[in-house]
Amino acid sequence: MKNKALFSPAGLALIGIALLISVVVISSLPRLRIDLTQDDLYTLSDGTREVLDNLERPIELTFFYSEEAIGQMPQVRAYGNRVQELLREMVIASNGNLTLEVIDPEAFSAQEDLATSYGIQAVPLAAGREEVYFGVVAADPGTRVDGETEVYEAIPLVRPDQEEFLEYEFSRLINRVLDPEPTVVGLITSLDIDGGFNPATEQATGAWAIMDTVRYMYDVRRLQNDVSSIDEEIDILMLVHPQELSETTLYAIDQFVMRGGRALVFVDPNSDTQTQIMVGGGGYRDNLGSELPGLLSAWGIDYDATQVVTDQDLALFVTLAQGQRPTAHYGMLGVPREHFANDIVSGQLQVMNLSSAGSLNPADASQTNFEPLIQTSEQTMMMGTDFFREMGDPTLLIDDFVSEEQNRTLAARVSGPASSAFPDGPPSTETAATDADADASETEQAAADSDSSETASQEHLSASVSDIGVIVVADSDVLADRMWAQSRQVAGQRVINAFASNGDFVINALDNLSGSTELINIRSRGRYARPFTRVLALQREADERLRERETNLLERLSETEEQLQALNQGSGTISPEQEAEIERFIQLQLDTRRDLREVQFELNNEIDRLGAVLKAINTALIPALIIIAVLIATLLRNRRRKQTR
Repeated sequence: MKNKALFSPAGLALIGIALLISVVVISSLPRLRIDLTQDDLYTLSDGTREVLDNLERPIELTFFYSEEAIGQMPQVRAYGNRVQELLREMVIASNGNLTLEVIDPEAFSAQEDLATSYGIQAVPLAAGREEVYFGVVAADPGTRVDGETEVYEAIPLVRPDQEEFLEYEFSRLINRVLDPEPTVVGLITSLDIDGGFNPATEQATGAWAIMDTVRYMYDVRRLQNDVSSIDEEIDILMLVHPQELSETTLYAIDQFVMRGGRALVFVDPNSDTQTQIMVGGGGYRDNLGSELPGLLSAWGIDYDATQVVTDQDLALFVTLAQGQRPTAHYGMLGVPREHFANDIVSGQLQVMNLSSAGSLNPADASQTNFEPLIQTSEQTMMMGTDFFREMGDPTLLIDDFVSEEQNRTLAARVSGPASSAFPDGPPSTETAATDADADASETEQAAADSDSSETASQEHLSASVSDIGVIVVADSDVLADRMWAQSRQVAGQRVINAFASNGDFVINALDNLSGSTELINIRSRGRYARPFTRVLALQREADERLRERETNLLERLSETEEQLQALNQGSGTISPEQEAEIERFIQLQLDTRRDLREVQFELNNEIDRLGAVLKAINTALIPALIIIAVLIATLLRNRRRKQTR
């Protein structure tokens, strides 16, 4: 009776209406998600969610995507779907402050003009393929005024090899639109990195190539080495080979970081740059190393400024004199990609060159997070800086090298809450006066006292107000032109040709540190595309078997040919034995070819069976689970009814 009612026209109509209502209800709950992927590809990180939660005004996202042209490229199309899905997840999580529009610009259309106005150009994704649009734009509609372009930021090409960093790139894009003001970088250095004067040649020296690159992208402000306070307009403090800084300056740096300022630090146990200047007649220096006494340990970093890392596996080869063979220099390292962490800063680099670098380690009992960015191989040994200073021949490093079989960290990111290196407050006035230049004029001393008063007037922080953001590199020579770039003048402009990724590392670090704490905390994600590892294993197994059969076949053919040659040496006619041997050879070929076909058939058969199983699981698993759940529910309901009777 019940079945008749269920399958009656009215019953079927009610079922249809119920299904329709269910679809509408489920569609109205876009936040309801179950992410079963291995790397939670469809789950936004906490950092991204915080960036989106902090949106105070609407932002428009536009994905210029040549969907029709990309339809013939399955891998690129899958990546395009991945980009759209991630953008839609961000839109859902933005509480209505983000909107997304996907545009397929056709040739000579208004959409193509719009893409061009944002700097999005069609590019060929593969040789011989049609040019396609694959860029994302974030725009602030609140700044849109008639006749003027609104504030916007664009990624002209969302590169497929950047998939692991998509979430960070899109979050950074939004962050830049919200805060379009240029990042201000404060520079403190003991080197002439930003240009200076060579006492040996008595001529001015130009800025290093890295500073041209940094100045092109950021507002750089040079700070004196005895600065007693860091201007509030400084967003990132870039410390390059800081030597003999006063307590007052160290305190200013400490409080800058405690207040949420970011820092990119290059310390060095032995500056080759200063060594070269000294050898060239530029003046003798007692100390070629640099450190930040008290600060690094307070940030959770253990660094020994008297030890240099040597690495047998990563040693660069240098030519000491013309005509001589290149020699491995264990103190000059060429670090390849596999030694970089899969981080926003270092994950996209190819190779970095460093010279007489130090080692960084997490400090004991530290409360900060220490994340290595660049590491050496295991074939390393720590050597004293005194040995390096006196060493004239790098082959001495080879003679004294004994591997300690330990990876060393050359660069690291430090984050999390930190305590001040000055727990008792600012250094005393007496200490500050001692640290000041004893020969300073009364005017300079008065200015220093004024700065000290200004620093003291600011509230002392014994702990960071939020997570600190510091990246430390245990080498300053990494910035020198000779380690990563060649420069030449073209039409009065300096053109930099990079042969290593040193400059990219610096720009990535500054770019990452210029973001908010939430943005810095976003890490790389997994990849959407997954290889069929079981199929690949089957293919490798079959290949090995095929190679083994082929090897046996060649051996058997060789033996047969030798036997035939031996038979032919007897006379000019073919004997019955030779005919029999030829027949055996032909039969041997046929048998071997049949064996090869059987191996290939087994290979295809195994792959087909695996594919059939996967299809069956994908097709029947969910319906089977639903049926089982319905049967269990029905069984339990019937059991309860029987118990109530």
